[in-house]
Amino acid sequence: MGRRPLVDTDITCLRKQMAGPMFLSFPLAANTCQRMTGHGLLLADKNPKPIALDLKGAPDLQAQADEYGYHYTR
Repeated sequence: MGRRPLVDTDITCLRKQMAGPMFLSFPLAANTCQRMTGHGLLLADKNPKPIALDLKGAPDLQAQADEYGYHYTR
């Protein structure tokens, strides 16, 4: 499934991935939803890096991000 461009925020994407019928764990959902520098294009960035998840207003997801060591904005 994954992230829908221009529609999903980090929070909505994570919640969808962690809900049924997928029921992914936070790390799998975060890896599915996390954006990369260079917009994911092969030739845009030689060393793409993950962009911090925007989890403003979602303290439950922030707690899970802390637990698993993911970078996020508050």
